[in-house]
Amino acid sequence: MAQTVIITGASRGIGRECAVQFAAKGYNVAAVYHKSEAEAQSLKKEIGCEIFRCNCAVHSEVVSAVAEINRVFGGGDILINNAGIAQQALFSDITEEMWDNMFDVNVKSVYSFTHSVLPHMIHNKYGRIINISSMWGQVGASCEVHYSASKAAVIGFTKALAKETGLSGITVNCIAPGVIDTDMNANLDSETMEYLKEETPASRLGTPSDIARTALFLADPSADFITGQIIGVNGGFII
Repeated sequence: MAQTVIITGASRGIGRECAVQFAAKGYNVAAVYHKSEAEAQSLKKEIGCEIFRCNCAVHSEVVSAVAEINRVFGGGDILINNAGIAQQALFSDITEEMWDNMFDVNVKSVYSFTHSVLPHMIHNKYGRIINISSMWGQVGASCEVHYSASKAAVIGFTKALAKETGLSGITVNCIAPGVIDTDMNANLDSETMEYLKEETPASRLGTPSDIARTALFLADPSADFITGQIIGVNGGFII
């Protein structure tokens, strides 16, 4: 029987590529999206997944979405907490609203989905939880204090939860991408992107496929001795 993977932020970028690659490997894909209806419908048509709409920052919506996923698939075996936002601003210009929104989307969503999916995994004595953080959660980024702090929180969440779930056959790991060529970086000009490429020892920007392949590895049953780890997929940008 095929395993089911739940992917948040699945309509674009890294999440979409994860959906495509997991579907190609025979997984049932529950693709969660919020605003990108057209992209989600396109993904459903392309790979035959099921799509579920919810605002990941609102706990009650997450609970309802997971209940529907459970009804359709009988529960999730793998959870990829990918939904997230980024924003550049001087710390002195970050308002309370901006701070709260960043943490609601990037951190609270991880709590809400994991909290809702975990009971099924515990019952089955099996699960794979993969959280998408950022290299800026490891080292911090100027003009992205709220983003860096939220991604650091995801790293702490990963390490702590892994210590609780091991006896239940559940691994919890984190992927910390470097500079990935997605629309999340569309606000960066070509000069900045070229600089980031030059500063990367691998001499290129990352792709969504780089992250999706890593997620596939961590999701595999054979990766059962890897938990609580932060996997840097950054081309050597930070070492």
